[in-house]
Amino acid sequence: MFLAAGAHYVVPDFAWVQDVGGNLMVLADQVCRALAWVYENIAGFGGDPNRVYIGGQSSGGHLAAVALTTDWQRQFSLPGNIIKGGMCISGMYDLTPVRLSARSRYVRFDDATVAALSPIRHLDRLRAPLVVAYGTCETPEFQRQNREFAVAVEAAGKQVRLLVGEHYNHFELPETLGNPYGLLGRAALGLMGLKTGGA
Repeated sequence: MFLAAGAHYVVPDFAWVQDVGGNLMVLADQVCRALAWVYENIAGFGGDPNRVYIGGQSSGGHLAAVALTTDWQRQFSLPGNIIKGGMCISGMYDLTPVRLSARSRYVRFDDATVAALSPIRHLDRLRAPLVVAYGTCETPEFQRQNREFAVAVEAAGKQVRLLVGEHYNHFELPETLGNPYGLLGRAALGLMGLKTGGA
C-alpha cells in the first residue's frame, strides 16, 4: 500500500527482549539508530530525509512513541524534528503498570528504564503530529493507555488524532493498515499527505 502511494517503506527490526537480558533500552536504541540511519541515508535510495514517518503496533507502538519523544539533538547530533509524523497502534506509553505485570518475569523494569522509556513523561520532546489507535476488543489496559496517551498529548498542546477500531482486537486492528481504505491505512496515508495509488 505504501509503495503504491509513492512512499519508500523501511522496516527496522529490533531484538527479542529475552535475547538481550530483558533490557528494553537496547531495543529503543536499535530503533532510534535505525531511524538515524534512514534519515542520513534515504536520499541515496531516492527518498526524502525531510519526510520521515514512523509507525508501530504493540511493542512497536511503544518503541515508535519512544522514538517520537527522543532528544535527537542531544543523543544523535541530528535535528530535533527528523520525524514528521507518527502512528502509535495499541502501544504502552507508561511503563509503571507494565512493571507490575507478568512481563516483569523477563523484562528488567528498573526505575531508570521506566523513567526513560515511558513516552507519556517526555511529551515536551514531541515535535510531530500523532495518530494513536486501539481496538475496542483489546484488553482494558491497552485501551486505557492509548486513550490516556492521546489525552496527554492533546493537553500538552500537541497535534493528535485518536482512532478507535470498533470490534477489532489486538491482532485484527493492524490488518487495516495494509488497506488504503482501512481504518489505519487511510489514516497513515493522510498523516503523510499521500493519496491512494500515488501522490
